[in-house]
Amino acid sequence: MAEALKLVCLECGQTNRVPGERLAAAPKCGVCGAALASGKVAPIDAATLEKATRDGLPLVVDFWAPWCGPCRQMAPEFVKAAAHLAPAVRFAKIDTQAFPEAAERHRIQGIPAFVVFHNGREVARAAGARPAADLVAFVKSKVAI
Repeated sequence: MAEALKLVCLECGQTNRVPGERLAAAPKCGVCGAALASGKVAPIDAATLEKATRDGLPLVVDFWAPWCGPCRQMAPEFVKAAAHLAPAVRFAKIDTQAFPEAAERHRIQGIPAFVVFHNGREVARAAGARPAADLVAFVKSKVAI
C-alpha cells in the first residue's frame, strides 16, 4: 500500500489525506468536492499558496499579473503542461497584482515566474514565457515523478 499524501484543496484550502494508490482515481476534497489532482490550473490566493507548498505532491505555481503580455501568452501553455503532468504534479497560478505579498515573500523579481514546490521547499524556479514542452521538461528535471 502506498503512503498517504497530504493535499491542500486549491479551491477551499482544506487539507485532505489521499492514499497514494488512489491518486489516479480523481480524488476529491472531503469538504467542497473539488478535484484534488485534476490536471487543471487552479487560481489561488496567498493563504492557500502557503498551505499548498507543503503538500506531498509537487506544486508548480505561475506568478503572473493580468497586465503582463507574456503572462497572458503563457497561460495556455501552462494549462497544457498541467494536463500533461497530472496527477503526479499539481499546477496553480497566483495573481501578483492582487496578492503582492505572495510575490514579495517568494522573491519574485519578474513575471511570468514559475516556482516548483515540494514538501515545504522551493525546488526550482524559472522565468519567462516558454512552450508547454519546455515547462514539462523543466519540471521533470527537478522532481522525481
